[in-house]
Amino acid sequence: MPGLFLGGCIHPLYGTAMDADPVSEKLKLVEVEPINGALGHYIGDELVFGLNGTGSHVSPRYKLVVIPNEGVSTPLVDTVTGLVTAATVTVSATYVLTDMSNGQEVTHGRVFTAASYDRTSDRFSDMQASRDAEKRNARELADQIKTQIAAALSG
Repeated sequence: MPGLFLGGCIHPLYGTAMDADPVSEKLKLVEVEPINGALGHYIGDELVFGLNGTGSHVSPRYKLVVIPNEGVSTPLVDTVTGLVTAATVTVSATYVLTDMSNGQEVTHGRVFTAASYDRTSDRFSDMQASRDAEKRNARELADQIKTQIAAALSG
């Protein structure tokens, strides 16, 4: 019975329920500033697709600046051969969303993720596995940033 009374308090984050200006429309107005490096390229692509995956061009109202920081650690070493058997790519990023009409900061934050991969004696496989971990991290970071921006724009 208590759920019956709370039904009117819950609003979909990306939905269009009775809201004339849904969050999904506001997300399309975010322009992602270019991010340096390969990791930055992956994060930027994921953000552009996540914020405005429609392919439509909309005049931006907000500017998003993202600054990533990446590191690699090798936590597992084979005790017999002395070779590294696994590595973890850790990525953090700070972001700032600014309203372009008045220069006011809408929101800012820091996100973090890590992805592990197995290492082998094949150098090419290691490079590809590292790149795949980097792409997984970029996808996760972009999703975290998008969710936090959506929450800020919904209020």
